[in-house]
Amino acid sequence: MSTTSLSSAVMTHPVREAQAAALAARLGLDGLARDPDPDGPPSALRTALVAWAARAAGADHHLVVQDDVAGPPELLALVAGSVARFPDEALIFYTNWHARNGAAARLAALAGAGWVRAVPEEFAPTLAICLPVGTADAFRSFAADTGERHDDEVMAAFLRTTGRSALLAVPSVVEHIGTSSINGHAAQGIRLAVCPVGVADARPLLERGWVLEEWGWLPYMRYGEGYLRPVGHERDADPRRHLRWTEALPDTDLTEGQVRDVARRHRPEDAAAEVGRLFGAAFADELWIHCLLLGRQAKEAARRHQAPPPGSGPAGAAAARVRAAALSTVGPAGLPPERRPEVTPEHTALLTAYADSAVRRGDLLLGPARRSRAGSR
Repeated sequence: MSTTSLSSAVMTHPVREAQAAALAARLGLDGLARDPDPDGPPSALRTALVAWAARAAGADHHLVVQDDVAGPPELLALVAGSVARFPDEALIFYTNWHARNGAAARLAALAGAGWVRAVPEEFAPTLAICLPVGTADAFRSFAADTGERHDDEVMAAFLRTTGRSALLAVPSVVEHIGTSSINGHAAQGIRLAVCPVGVADARPLLERGWVLEEWGWLPYMRYGEGYLRPVGHERDADPRRHLRWTEALPDTDLTEGQVRDVARRHRPEDAAAEVGRLFGAAFADELWIHCLLLGRQAKEAARRHQAPPPGSGPAGAAAARVRAAALSTVGPAGLPPERRPEVTPEHTALLTAYADSAVRRGDLLLGPARRSRAGSR
């Protein structure tokens, strides 16, 4: 598709209407989609259905943005370029820094990818999402009679019926603002983008970056502990259940002994002690092992996709900065929500370096042949 007709809407509630109007004006978005029953029970889906119906006549694709985000003036141009590249996909331009989709985007950033396929069983982040108009109409029909109030859950369920989850933009120029939630998410605490960067770094990856379609088993953190999603977990009897990394490791080609041996021999003692002093020894252990596993999977993904070494290739410099952004969020995102406000810029620098020390050791968990091929990229 050489040209794209894109319409847009900001979904909002009266308590944030002024904020939404200012956002629409700054970004050049078409207008507001207001909650049709603002005094009723909270429901993001109720407003989302209005937003998806607000597409302009003749539009090929429709972008829906929520009212509690920030974004650059170039957002519509970035979305239009992405839609031209992936005209048949659901495209998501903001991914939360926590949970499984955040981990998938972070893994993709560490591997050097520009896009990653979303985790099918998890909610689809809907703070900034673009659909082909036919898909948007199908979503509205699918969602019309549901009793669910969370549009992100219904969007994920709808995409599962299509057999293809969304593509997540790895670099994010859209950021969540504030911690309040009309829809009941305030208990999740500070919720920010997993790989926040500027437009100059996002554009080359969105336009030319490779797509990580298969990420294999996926390490992620929640509430200060490390977890692991096995391959094919969407087919589990309870795909939303969380498996601690020690519990799920037998489904990989690694053993707990291997992982702990690398941690024992290579974890920087001074940094581990300082992270432990600030946030607890258990968190220091879990974060380093989580990042070690992330590094292993990122190196395996890059090897499998024959990706260029970090910093090289047409989007190399941008990819390196997106990688740095991903490392800067992994520590704060891994903390329990109530601890995240404690993180200072100095703490972030410490956690970033600590995470990087683990990610760089991920190749020690590859087999000798794969380690050699990964090192030769």
